[in-house]
Amino acid sequence: MRLINLGVQYVISVVFIVQMYVVMALMALFFTPFALFSQKWAFRAVHTYTGWVRWTADWMLDLRSEIRGPEPTGEVLIASKHQSFFDIILIVNAVARPKFIMKKEIVRTPIVGFYAKRIGCVSVDRGKRSMAIRRMVEGVKSGAMLPGQLIIFPQGTRVAAGAYRPYKIGTAVLSRETGQDCIPAATNVGVFWPRHGILRKPGLAVVEFLPPIAPGGTPEAFMAKLEAVVEKHSDRLMAEAGFQVKGNAAP
Repeated sequence: MRLINLGVQYVISVVFIVQMYVVMALMALFFTPFALFSQKWAFRAVHTYTGWVRWTADWMLDLRSEIRGPEPTGEVLIASKHQSFFDIILIVNAVARPKFIMKKEIVRTPIVGFYAKRIGCVSVDRGKRSMAIRRMVEGVKSGAMLPGQLIIFPQGTRVAAGAYRPYKIGTAVLSRETGQDCIPAATNVGVFWPRHGILRKPGLAVVEFLPPIAPGGTPEAFMAKLEAVVEKHSDRLMAEAGFQVKGNAAP
């Protein structure tokens, strides 16, 4: 019976993924002519699409989603745990003017690349760390990056639930140079929607916004505090979801 249920969930997951990308293309056809002339329409498009993904995940997969904590507003950094595409969906849906520090390869992705540029995201080359950080800072300080909530993933990539990957210094540098508060964000989405693979599991996926960390101190101290709070609360959320957390401390 368990194998049958797993097989059914796998089939539903495939159907869900297919419809997710079909609807992305259809919404792009509708919204793009308006988004070309108005940035408000670009934000309306990404909020509509992320809302659709959350809604269909709920009724198709029984994968509910929840945002906890005060939703960030104004000019702030959001430093989030990144476990899969679903945490991006939840954060973008939750904040008014999301923008990202993202891999430059994403700019060339159809639809996603266009909307990423339209809402003010900035692309960086992950292979050139110091240049990437400098470009982030210059983009924010010069106003080249449009006002909004700047989302950054301090670990630099998706990290599987329960796995450890060190945090990079860029978030501390951005906070110090821009004077912006940093809002840590914890999540458990990787328990249900993995970084790789097709199977999506039922449950309650959560992104939780935590109390802000003010700029100041050494970058090393800032990052130690950020890592400690994000990992602690992500472990708590994963344990709440029934995931056995073995501890994410650095070796």
